[in-house]
Amino acid sequence: MGGNPHNSSGWPPFTLTGLPALENSQHWMFLLLGAFYAVSLVGNALILFIIKEEQSLHQPMYYFLSLLSVNDMGVSLSTLPTVLVTYCFYFREISFDSCMAQMFFIHLFSFVESGILLVMSFDRYVAICNPLRYATVLTDTRVVHLGMSVIIRSFCMVFPLPLLLRRLPFCKANVLSHAYCLHPDLIRLACGDTTINNTYGLFLVIATFGLDSVLILLSYVLILHSVLAIASQEERLKTLNTCVSHICAVLIFYVPMVGVSMAARYGRHGPRYVHTLLSLIYLFVPPMLNPIIYSIKTKEIRRRLHKILLGTKI
Repeated sequence: MGGNPHNSSGWPPFTLTGLPALENSQHWMFLLLGAFYAVSLVGNALILFIIKEEQSLHQPMYYFLSLLSVNDMGVSLSTLPTVLVTYCFYFREISFDSCMAQMFFIHLFSFVESGILLVMSFDRYVAICNPLRYATVLTDTRVVHLGMSVIIRSFCMVFPLPLLLRRLPFCKANVLSHAYCLHPDLIRLACGDTTINNTYGLFLVIATFGLDSVLILLSYVLILHSVLAIASQEERLKTLNTCVSHICAVLIFYVPMVGVSMAARYGRHGPRYVHTLLSLIYLFVPPMLNPIIYSIKTKEIRRRLHKILLGTKI
């Protein structure tokens, strides 16, 4: 794995990797991932179209869902080019700048998704715990401000990553562990002092995923406390049912992320393809399942979807 040192000004290329030890199954993997891409892009585009067309869905909750759908499409599109050339055309090389750009957008969309899930939990908290103030608290202007705050926070957090990587020399074979560029993977390939990169990466995880998950958990503790105060069990279930879609979205985002982190920390001696598969689940499953979950659990979206696909109302 040795080689001559390169810095960012030398434009060192990187080599993408498919599924280690499963090279003979690469074409089947592309078919599977292609199906994931199709469901994600078409599903989220339908969600956006339905929310735009249905006047009854012009509410804060569905504005946040629109932002989530746009973000999920961004996640899919940010990985599509390199996954396509790796699994379909078996072209493995990516330039340094292209790798930096892809890494930036993948992490940007991941941080934005965490922030969106947080503001969606705030929406559910206000709707259940302070329903009479819902319209005055979550005005259209405030919804826009919350969405912009999430995007600006994520951009400011991720922006230093490529700058910190550009100052490092790369003297290994520059073979990535995935079919796309991720910050932890790139740090592993650097042969200089990565203390600043590792410290800043840890700060990012704590300041975004860690803080967001704690606040989401806190919002649901308050929601549960409020729901338990409702006398009727039927009303309790009806109220909690409005949170099911969001809870599922939170779980399918954070559970794979925890799995990837645990595998990276404690499963270093396990098969390499396990790490790759976990990473694929983390990046591909949430954008695919989110539109499915909201289509099933939201009556207005389900009705309009049936009308579009079958030409009938339910």
